[in-house]
Amino acid sequence: MTLILALDFGGTKLAAGLVNVGSRKWLRYERRLSPVGANASTDLEIMRSLIYSLLEDTKPAAIGVSFGGPVDVSTGTVRLSHHVAGWENIPLKGLLEEEFGVLVGVDNDANVAALGEHRFGAGQGYDSLFYITVSTGVGGGWILNGQPWRGAGGMAGEIGHIVVDPAGPVCLCGKRGCVERLASGPYMAENVREILEKEPQRRRGLRNGEVLRGLVGDNLMLLTGQVVSEAAAAGDDLAKEVLHKAAWALGVGIGNVANLMNPQRFVLGGGVTKAGEDFWQVVRQVARETALPEVDFEIIPATLGDDAPLWGAVALAEMDN
Repeated sequence: MTLILALDFGGTKLAAGLVNVGSRKWLRYERRLSPVGANASTDLEIMRSLIYSLLEDTKPAAIGVSFGGPVDVSTGTVRLSHHVAGWENIPLKGLLEEEFGVLVGVDNDANVAALGEHRFGAGQGYDSLFYITVSTGVGGGWILNGQPWRGAGGMAGEIGHIVVDPAGPVCLCGKRGCVERLASGPYMAENVREILEKEPQRRRGLRNGEVLRGLVGDNLMLLTGQVVSEAAAAGDDLAKEVLHKAAWALGVGIGNVANLMNPQRFVLGGGVTKAGEDFWQVVRQVARETALPEVDFEIIPATLGDDAPLWGAVALAEMDN
């Protein structure tokens, strides 16, 4: 029995799975939320406890790791995390290889999820696809000619930082109007919160922010991208307005990428993509309007869901083993 251990260090959650080579079913699987105020040390300790819980007395043949931030794939060093402190230049591959004595592959979560969808999900049978994750941030990963394509410095696929509205709000990266600043879950929540705080009276109304307020008990600090999506589905006009802006930004980004690289498929994953048919319709329509008429492509949901990075980590470990 040859075992693969797959690990996923996300911005807000940690997951680990154990699988037999060639199998599509987890032998054992655990997921845990990263505590508020977590840093690299706490996340590593939680992940170690998950690993030992899964392995029991067995040893994997290889380990694949998905990490939510920039990674130097050649050395397996995490450059940083935009969402968890203390990850600057952490040699994650080296740490795991030293502890477990097996080969370890580490890559950025979007690249790994692209690999997962290509090998096990919505990209099976296609030799070019662009995977986009829309959740805490917005990232992308390429499969070109059936292989991961990371770019010269490992930074290919950063669709989240394509500028679609130069006069828009300032993003974490310092630029204005990035796709991530308009389409990621936390930023959507922030956009709604700002509007409700600035215009509390004008926004009062059964459908204009009232559903949003009701879902969080009038505590605007509890707003999330998921809450915005739920409120939009329930008919809240303010939520729909913000969600449409997010879908528009994503659609413009996708249309531009389609013109530039012409992949067969765009595969969308992450929490915001569960926002309902309205969201998908806007994304597809705007992407189609942005791209040249001659550029043919599909935009489809990921089939592996939240486990795309974990299954991609399996594929990464199998490639490196």
